[in-house]
Amino acid sequence: MSDTWKSYVDDLAAVLHRAEFTARDGTPLTSDAGYGKWRDLTLRVRDQRHTVYMIGNGASASMASHFAADLAKNGRVHTQTFFDLALITAISNDISYEQVFAEPLRRRGEGGDMLVAISSSGKSPNILAAAAVAADLGMTIVTLTGKDGSNPLRSRGDLNLYVPAPTYGQTETAHAAALHRWMDLVQMADGELT
Repeated sequence: MSDTWKSYVDDLAAVLHRAEFTARDGTPLTSDAGYGKWRDLTLRVRDQRHTVYMIGNGASASMASHFAADLAKNGRVHTQTFFDLALITAISNDISYEQVFAEPLRRRGEGGDMLVAISSSGKSPNILAAAAVAADLGMTIVTLTGKDGSNPLRSRGDLNLYVPAPTYGQTETAHAAALHRWMDLVQMADGELT
């Protein structure tokens, strides 16, 4: 762990520079191509009046909620999260926590929608279950992962962003930066940011 602020920032910058986009088949994309594809997929979802679903656990849930709100307000995209406590506890109690995102997605999602799945480890069973449902429904899937480069979620998306960060803090910070970049590009496409 970095022992000074400057070395911490330098380490974080190195992680951000090494972030990797890949397509579903594992083909690498440049950062600009990856972000451009993510923006274009999002604009298509908006133009076709579909929904962007965002999921995550813990800090990733907070980011999913934050960016769902930003995307709805600033990007004029219909968004949905599944973080209502009554819904979470009902599904967890009556079915299983592993199905906490998959079950409502199965009932509400449809082809043409997008799932943005955020998982620092890329190994969370409830996130993987939701990605499987999204694939079955024909949804576009975007994943954000970190830690272990061979995590299973990293190969489940049509577009996958992996940050090679050794800690949860660096992974989550990098994911927040990536989500802000995505949001900025959607607004720039509308001429709202320069």
